[in-house]
Amino acid sequence: MDAGTTTRLFTGKPVCKPRSDGRRPGRPTREMIEQRNEELLDSSLDLFLDRGFEATTIDTICAEVGMSRRTIYSRYGDKETLFKAALQRAIDQWIIPVDRLREQECDDLEDTLVAVAQLWVSNIKKKSGMRLVRIANTEVFRSPEIAAYLWERTAGPTLGYITDLLERRLRPDAATVPDAHDAAASFLILVVEGSVQLALWGQMAPDDYDRQIRYRTRLFLKGALAAPDA
Repeated sequence: MDAGTTTRLFTGKPVCKPRSDGRRPGRPTREMIEQRNEELLDSSLDLFLDRGFEATTIDTICAEVGMSRRTIYSRYGDKETLFKAALQRAIDQWIIPVDRLREQECDDLEDTLVAVAQLWVSNIKKKSGMRLVRIANTEVFRSPEIAAYLWERTAGPTLGYITDLLERRLRPDAATVPDAHDAAASFLILVVEGSVQLALWGQMAPDDYDRQIRYRTRLFLKGALAAPDA
């Protein structure tokens, strides 16, 4: 080495050899991008739940997920859209398809209704379910679109299925069951929602759900089996 030559640690960006798979070096795969987006939606929904929509800022979300404002805005445009995307994903992952409700049917109507209620209550009791209940209770009044989407994806299809079930099996000897829709709504409120609300208020022990669901279902049927003009 010549005496006048200066040694350098950094001599410029190294030239990378072409990859055998044809991708540019350092470019994230589609799977990596999707995974990061899932992390963004999941973390942002937790922040919205913990702090509320108004108190949660894009900067807070950026710090939580290690993502730039530019990236988030390029994907979702604004905080409202990000919140709705995160909530929609959570709802779609949590819902019970009507086909699963139909799978609970058996020869006994009471047992069928109990099985449907147990399926719904156990789903709501999950962490993901309780998170959605809390968000729904605070955000549906701020955003009617959220209320409409929740209804269309959760209670609406279930109400339709139970209405159909009661039309077929509540009063087999009757030509029609004109109050089937009202009866189905009453069942959901009394058995499913009632059990969940008592749990939220700390008024139902975890090991008491099945007994309560069975009791409430029998109570419902005692009234529903009577003709509507009785």
